[in-house]
Amino acid sequence: MFYSSVGVIALIVHVIINYNLMKKDSRVGARSVAHKRYRRFLFGLIVYYLSDIIWGVLYENGLILLAYIDTMAVFITMTLSVLFWSRALIVFLNDKSKFGKFILGCGWTIFLTQIIVLIVNLFVPIAFKFSEDNTYIALPARYIMLLMQMVMFCLAAFFALTVTFRSEGVRRCHYRTVGFSSFIMAIFIAIQCFYPLLPMYAIGCLFATCMIHSFVYNDVISDQTQQLENANHKAYRDGLTGVKNKLAYIDSLRQLELNTTAETLASYGVVVFDINDLKLTNDTKGHDAGDKLIKDACSIICKRYKHSPVFRIGGDEFVVFIRGGDYAFKASLFDKLRREVLKNRNIPGKPVIASGMSAYDPSVDKSVSEVFQRADDIMYENKRALKGGEEPR
Repeated sequence: MFYSSVGVIALIVHVIINYNLMKKDSRVGARSVAHKRYRRFLFGLIVYYLSDIIWGVLYENGLILLAYIDTMAVFITMTLSVLFWSRALIVFLNDKSKFGKFILGCGWTIFLTQIIVLIVNLFVPIAFKFSEDNTYIALPARYIMLLMQMVMFCLAAFFALTVTFRSEGVRRCHYRTVGFSSFIMAIFIAIQCFYPLLPMYAIGCLFATCMIHSFVYNDVISDQTQQLENANHKAYRDGLTGVKNKLAYIDSLRQLELNTTAETLASYGVVVFDINDLKLTNDTKGHDAGDKLIKDACSIICKRYKHSPVFRIGGDEFVVFIRGGDYAFKASLFDKLRREVLKNRNIPGKPVIASGMSAYDPSVDKSVSEVFQRADDIMYENKRALKGGEEPR
């Protein structure tokens, strides 16, 4: 039962390492055309492994008629997996060149030729037969089919490894993977030609897919990570202004609070903003005018604080955590913003923004809320002055 035992081991390892990619409801599998085609290739190999395992059992138990039928199944599933491999290869490499079309053409040619050979073999043995003493005998057409596969894999390996030397990053990784896995398949097919009663083709498939697996799986994880980052980016962005929203503010505030408590935080400051007369604008000019007022106000804030996170935490409320270079020039930036607001007070339609700033003092402040409260108090004092027509301090 040696022949079937190797197939069983190959099948078990194949399923274990590719389980997540093959699950129908898996978040890891089939997120793109490349993954769908690779998944189809993986299932094609499972069918091949099963037919090869069954062949070993039937042949060793002398069930020749069933072994004959299953031999045809083995050859069909073998070449079908080659076709699936060629289809997955083109998308995996994103190769739409003439070579890519050539490899795909080879896959179809090998598969269709195998079907024709097996049909002919039913009437005239050209691929295989069983002798009178029930011994399996490989015939010329079988070697020709294996040679066709070996040539295709050799060409794929040569092309992929050649491209590897002039590629970089993920592209280089993909071509190197395809090159070495194709080379492995070519070697084991050559061995299979000399030892037809050994499961060398199955071993070659196992080694090749093990090599491909890590790269394909890493690509999928990378794709998932990117999608998650995109989703987080959308979840943390204010739809109207494009700056960070209240959810992002709460997360940043939590992290800032932890660092403040642990006394591991560098200097930072908080600036609180409130747009004057937003409700009046909405009531008298409509919400489109109100939205424009919010965006114009946000633009003024972002223009001044280019290197610090800006958050919209309410309809007319913004907060900035000033850091780095902005913190070093916090007084100058704050003064310029207030001067611009004072000019806007005399221009109809321009946003008038009340503001208040406070810097973190480790000798006094035990939490971010204390810094925020000081800035908020200063902002409300500024708001009253702006509304009362006074010259803000």
